[in-house]
Amino acid sequence: MENGTDRGTERDAPPRRGDGVAAEPAVVGRVPLAVVVVDRDGLVSHWSRGAGKLFGVPKAEALGCSAVDLLPVSGALPDDDVAPYGAFAPYDDLGPDLESSLDGRLSYPAAGRARLTVPAPGPDRAASADRHARADVLWWAYPLVGPGQERLLVLAADAAGLRQDEHGDDDTDMAFERIAPGFALHTDFPGAEQLARRLPEILPSMSVGESARIVAQVLELGYPILEFSQNDRVPVTPDWGVPRRAERRARRERTARARAAGLPVAREPADVGEDLEYAAVREHLEFLKEVSGHIGTSLDLSRTVVEVSRAVVPRFTDVAGTYLREQVVAGEGFPDGVPDTTTLWHRVALEHTDEPGRWDDVVPVGEAMPFPAHTPFFQCMTSGEPVLVPRIDEETGHAIAAQFEKRDIRPLITHRSMLVVPLKARNVVLGFMILLRHPERPVFNDMDRVTGAELAARAGLVLDNARMYTYQESVAETLQDSMLPHIPPRMAGCDIATRYLPGTLLGRVGGDWFDSVKLPGARTALVVGDVMGHGLNSAAMMGQLRTAVQTMAALDLPPAQLLRNLDDLAQRLGDTYLATCLYAVYDPIAGELDIANAGHIPPVLVRARDGRSELLDLPTGAPIGVGGVPFEAVRVPVEPGDRLVMCTDGLVEVRGEDIELGLATLCESAAHPAASMDDACDMIIRALNTRGGRKDDVALLMARLNGVRPDDVAGWCLALDPIEVGRARAVVREQLHAWGLHRLVHPAELLVGELVTNALRHSHSRPVELRLIRGDTLLCEVDDDDHELPALRDAGPCDEFGRGLRVVSTLAREWGTSRTKTGKTVWFELALPRR
Repeated sequence: MENGTDRGTERDAPPRRGDGVAAEPAVVGRVPLAVVVVDRDGLVSHWSRGAGKLFGVPKAEALGCSAVDLLPVSGALPDDDVAPYGAFAPYDDLGPDLESSLDGRLSYPAAGRARLTVPAPGPDRAASADRHARADVLWWAYPLVGPGQERLLVLAADAAGLRQDEHGDDDTDMAFERIAPGFALHTDFPGAEQLARRLPEILPSMSVGESARIVAQVLELGYPILEFSQNDRVPVTPDWGVPRRAERRARRERTARARAAGLPVAREPADVGEDLEYAAVREHLEFLKEVSGHIGTSLDLSRTVVEVSRAVVPRFTDVAGTYLREQVVAGEGFPDGVPDTTTLWHRVALEHTDEPGRWDDVVPVGEAMPFPAHTPFFQCMTSGEPVLVPRIDEETGHAIAAQFEKRDIRPLITHRSMLVVPLKARNVVLGFMILLRHPERPVFNDMDRVTGAELAARAGLVLDNARMYTYQESVAETLQDSMLPHIPPRMAGCDIATRYLPGTLLGRVGGDWFDSVKLPGARTALVVGDVMGHGLNSAAMMGQLRTAVQTMAALDLPPAQLLRNLDDLAQRLGDTYLATCLYAVYDPIAGELDIANAGHIPPVLVRARDGRSELLDLPTGAPIGVGGVPFEAVRVPVEPGDRLVMCTDGLVEVRGEDIELGLATLCESAAHPAASMDDACDMIIRALNTRGGRKDDVALLMARLNGVRPDDVAGWCLALDPIEVGRARAVVREQLHAWGLHRLVHPAELLVGELVTNALRHSHSRPVELRLIRGDTLLCEVDDDDHELPALRDAGPCDEFGRGLRVVSTLAREWGTSRTKTGKTVWFELALPRR
């Protein structure tokens, strides 16, 4: 059955059960169908033209009314109709009545039959209100499941329309049995085979075998069968009068047969309107298809917003303004619940066909504002449904313009047609679009409302994907940044530059890291590592290993011993992950590197004297986590100006290429002269990152080894005698005057006296060593042979000890302690005076 014509094809029907008379013709074809949609409040939200004809209520009066008041809600027949309809009592009693479906008690499809009284047709509805006709109605109820307000789809048809009585027979009982023999006949009925062959002509997607099964079931059970096809959908969109595929195909077949027989073919009057409506619907569907192809080309939120706005202007609208929630723009999550009058909405895009600049000053992109409750915008974002204003009158324009302080937007919006559509995904309103048409264009109609809603639904999903990607990317970058250190560009005796590139294909979070640690004696530890794998687990493992390296480096462990301890730690953490690590200690005074390797690619050393670069030949070692493998350290002499380049394999390794090619490119690019350390890092990245195919993340650390000149270092040995405290102050005062650091003499004397006093008190047998190093700061170190580290304490008014380190902590720029092979070192730094 379809919404359309009532023309059918007649076939000879078998005799009725128990009759000996000849069979009367049965009809298999199409009848006018009433389509009604009921919302969750039990009110009619859609009322087709067929419904208006069948029930005698116009669409304008039916919309918004209670469905119970308009539809036949009972399968029982009136008392005065018992005699003529008694033969159908078994059918009337089958299943629940329509009222059960209307009040939501049924969650599955149902069918039934009812007799109701409707106003008799006539030109004047008011005049014909007193005239009534009885209608025999068949109905089907389909519960609707989804996020919308629609709850029930009701289809109804006049049973009398199923027959074509050539003899003027008004016996509805007789006609219904002739037309629908399945209601009363058994499967041994000889016409079943013919009926089964005719069903595919009405339902082209149905095979002959499937139709035979359905007909047999109808004839056996004696009541209608509800069938759901994967190819044919029951229409629940507004009644646009679109002919269904079966009807169009049947028309074409009838026309072809008529032409083949040489018969004249007359164009049916109903076809003209239906074709026009079909063309309009097809245009809207093609528009949606075209728009869908232009949006969502990337996961960049700002680009997606621009794509959505440009896709609708000028074909669908003349002005398109896009507003998003503040948290969506920031790539953050937002609380659940409906937006309110305090919710800020950012205007993120504005496309229009007006003259350039007309909208820019009045409604600039980037402005954030809330919307009052009386505006259509608030109604749209709280209900999640489109809001249509066919024409903005003066009053509405004034109400909308009231929220724009000191700006009069009424000339831009008055007399225009407006459609506000929500941008939502997963039942969450992310924003909305304001669509405006010029007064010269047709106003937005119901079809435009549906088209706009569908467009907004697709755009909302694309925007939500971009929002989630932006949010996850932000979380990943924040996590990665929190795990990577912020290394100062200058350390004692060296300059450092670093780069980190996240993986391009496998996620923004990885296990690569770099680090630098300040060590006693103006030395610096340089670290680069790579946890195998990607994602949060690798990043978490990297964070644990980096923290462990920091802790063990502060203990001044030799490089080989540090890697040994790190391997033991990885074994205790679990054998799920492996890691490679390169650990180097630079001594600027001795001019050497002490390096140990745990399965990492070797570093590159660029010599300052001739610009030559080389891969350092180091014992490879096993990755961290293998366990039971020794590590060796190598001492490499360096000169001031040499550069050390350490990186992870993601920079030099490309799938399908020999890693030796990447290492050769690394050496070549590292040797190129550059104006700064940052420029040198960028040059290496450009040389190695343009080959394509990189998936892994990259960590790069470059250190220029400046060294410390001998005349910037001064040292003394102090005997274990309290009188040496005065001597220490004197030599420090003399050296600072020699270096021209006169303003540091007094604080340096005071702090050196405190540290030397503590060292002489706790030292056992070895002399105390005092050293001054002039670099970017003034570094003072005091060594003794006591392994117990001093601690900062709060001294009471009567305490004799405990104030020395408090003085050091107050006056020094930075201070610290560390253990050495022979004892400990206590040091402090003073900032050099500006010249």
